[in-house]
Amino acid sequence: MSNNTSVVGGQISKRNINDKVIIVQILVGIFLCINSMLIATFFTKKIFYTNMRYILFVTTLFSDCVYLIISNLLLILTYFAIPIQTWPCLFFCLLSSLCNYVTSLTLTAMSLERYVAICMPLRHAELCSTARALQGVLIIHSLSFIPYTVIFFMLLSSVTFSFFTQHIICSVESLILHRWQGHVRSAISQFYFLIMCILIAFSYVQIIKVAKAASGNNKESTRKGLRTVILHAFQLFLYLIHLWTPFIEAAILEINVNVFISVKYINYILFILAPRCLSPLIYGLRDEAFLLELKHWLFSFTPLLCQVPGCR
Repeated sequence: MSNNTSVVGGQISKRNINDKVIIVQILVGIFLCINSMLIATFFTKKIFYTNMRYILFVTTLFSDCVYLIISNLLLILTYFAIPIQTWPCLFFCLLSSLCNYVTSLTLTAMSLERYVAICMPLRHAELCSTARALQGVLIIHSLSFIPYTVIFFMLLSSVTFSFFTQHIICSVESLILHRWQGHVRSAISQFYFLIMCILIAFSYVQIIKVAKAASGNNKESTRKGLRTVILHAFQLFLYLIHLWTPFIEAAILEINVNVFISVKYINYILFILAPRCLSPLIYGLRDEAFLLELKHWLFSFTPLLCQVPGCR
């Protein structure tokens, strides 16, 4: 792969800043601003940071922010063919992959929380307490470390120290040196996503059963929970498609490097930015209590802005 990387570095033509680069930076900037406002809102009221539902929500916001920053950096480095040393590349790839798993596992946990709230309301306070939420976040991060800890040690076992001093065009594909490593990575990812899909489908089916038997206000609450689980399932579906994009990109990389970069750009928009813009929608803008506090938090800046000379 080191030989391939050197060839790649020689094949990629110099690129200038164009509309594609500007569009991505604008979108990333917008999402980071929205997520930052939602994170700030989370800490404004005790009801938010003592509620499992919102604790899991802010966990996805943090991981999405870190992932967007790192993935955007890697996209820029790849687009402009800027080589970096293997060590920082490995760190960036591992951290971005960790955040990707954290978000996916947290979405699954949020669906299970909705299942408990709707199907087991009497036990919701016990099973979804603040302490349980913090334990859940710890378990989520621990599970997220496992896949790429395995890949990291596979890489260490197959290279010499000189590999980490080389300069490469940073991507996960540059760190997969043997075909079997790619197969192991794929098997672990598919196992994780299979388990997550089963859990979300289970939550969906159980909530449907309750929805059919519910009536009045309970029925409306159940329908809202059902819509939330459906949106989580759609997010996870986009993450699942993103799982296959490295294989498509790797095949295209063997044919044409410039087409590889264009495809990577399209995949970034559709399967990285798109699913992450749904999280603020699902638990931020659709949640009445959170939306109300967000508006209050934003409007609280108005008196401060009006202290600026010239403000009327």
